[in-house]
Amino acid sequence: MLKTTKRIFLQQTTSLLTLSLVSGLNSVFAGWQKELFDHASADELIGSLTNNAELIVSEAIHIKAPEIAENGAVVPITVDTSIANVNKISILVDNNPSPLTSSYDINPKLEAYVSTRVKMAKSSNIIAIVSTADKQYFTASKSIKVTIGGCGG
Repeated sequence: MLKTTKRIFLQQTTSLLTLSLVSGLNSVFAGWQKELFDHASADELIGSLTNNAELIVSEAIHIKAPEIAENGAVVPITVDTSIANVNKISILVDNNPSPLTSSYDINPKLEAYVSTRVKMAKSSNIIAIVSTADKQYFTASKSIKVTIGGCGG
C-alpha cells in the first residue's frame, strides 16, 4: 500500500501545476510575431505591418504624449481614434534600435483606445498605425524630444 505524506503530496501537486503552467505558456507565445521586432528601420517595419499597402494620414487618430520627455525610459503614450472597424493599433518609435514598441489587437466593435509606456533612445517621432477590418491602414505621428535616453543612452 502506498503511503503518501503531506510533503510528497505537496511536491507532486506543485510539479503538476508547474508542468501545466509551462505547457500553457506555449499557446500564449505562439501568436507572438518576433520578426516584427527585428526590423532596424521604421520604413521596413511599416511595410511588414501593412503588407506594403497605402498609408492614409488621418487626423482622426489622436496621439497623446508629452512634447518633452525628461526621461526616455518611461514615456507615457495614448492612442485613440474614431475610425470605424479598427482591429489593430501599432505604436512605433522611429529612432529606436527596434522601432516597434507594441501592437494591440482590437475588437472592431469596441472603442479603439490604447495606453502604454515606452522607452525612447533619443528624440524621435511616435508613429501610430491603425488598421481596419477591411484592410485599410491609417497613420498619425507626433514628435517627442527626449532629454535623457531610455535605451542605454
